[in-house]
Amino acid sequence: MDLTQVSYSPTPGYFRRLGLFDWLYGAALLVGALFALQRYGQYMDVYEEGILLLAVPTFAWLGWHWKPVRALMAVLAVFALGAIGMYGGSLQAAESRFLLKYMLSSQSAILWMSTLFVLSTLFYVGGLVLRAPTGAALGSRLCWAAVALGFAGMLVRWYESYLIGSDIGHIPISNLYEVFILFCLITALFYLYYEERYATRQLGAFVLLVISAAVAFLLWYMLTRDAAQIQPLVPALQSWWMKIHVPANFIGYGTFALASMVAVAYLLKARGYLVDRLPSLELLDDVMYKAIAVGFAFFTIATILGALWAAEAWGGYWSWDPKETWALIVWLNYAAWLHMRLIKGLRGQIAAWWALVGLLVTTFAFLGVNMFLSGLHSYGEL
Repeated sequence: MDLTQVSYSPTPGYFRRLGLFDWLYGAALLVGALFALQRYGQYMDVYEEGILLLAVPTFAWLGWHWKPVRALMAVLAVFALGAIGMYGGSLQAAESRFLLKYMLSSQSAILWMSTLFVLSTLFYVGGLVLRAPTGAALGSRLCWAAVALGFAGMLVRWYESYLIGSDIGHIPISNLYEVFILFCLITALFYLYYEERYATRQLGAFVLLVISAAVAFLLWYMLTRDAAQIQPLVPALQSWWMKIHVPANFIGYGTFALASMVAVAYLLKARGYLVDRLPSLELLDDVMYKAIAVGFAFFTIATILGALWAAEAWGGYWSWDPKETWALIVWLNYAAWLHMRLIKGLRGQIAAWWALVGLLVTTFAFLGVNMFLSGLHSYGEL
């Protein structure tokens, strides 16, 4: 063959495939980050400034890869900046401004998030049981609305903490109440991605059940423990490590929970239930595997970050604290699952049962340790 006659047309590079709106979206993120640095830089150390700047390419890539993220970011900017403007530097505005009091204050937004997640669950379940695509579509929209209001509530809560006092202000991922909100939002967001990626809404009836269960606990915890009150950080949590360790950890928890509920759908279909209403077993298996793989990657990162944080806070990388021990058990469980999947070709009902049991292990590591054990990680007891 005469290689000189073979035509070659290179595939356009990733950045060359981006359009005008892609670049405008990235530019808007950069402008927003620079505005935050100018406005709130006095409250940040160099590590926090670095995290903020690294968030720009991270969320730009997410928005380029998954378009709905752009709309979500725009809505959050409108909600958060609108709420900040209405506060006018005083928490008392939440009692006199209608939109703040009933929608955009952190507590109002989180209550709306909780309500919308429950309604979303009902519509997803109704759509599955009644074979009604409209019901599932409404469930999806309600789920998106819950995610938007939940994240907006977290951003406003962050601002509210600084209104209480600059020495009290902190990112709202420091206690059991706040991380339960984060768990709901991350689980829902990953589900919505898989829903669009696989063009199926039947799984919403399963995944939203675990989110609604978390919402029920959240509301109980809020009402019985007055958990919504913003509290100062304990000394060990006054670290920039918290801002990266906790989100990475809860991406793991959220995707593990998602995989377990997909496993429930898999087992039902494999045993002859809802056969004509659920996606194929191959698709369910693929979602379950990808969710666990993503969760394992982030959980591994979170565990490493946690060890580095422990060395700074307590003088040692590992102390066999109950939370650390159960985090290791969770890691080993999913490491074994992935090993059996990739090396031994684990599939089918055994893999699904294993993923479902993993939810029990993860729940105990997430919540059970706080309820029944004590140790260095005692920041969120019941």
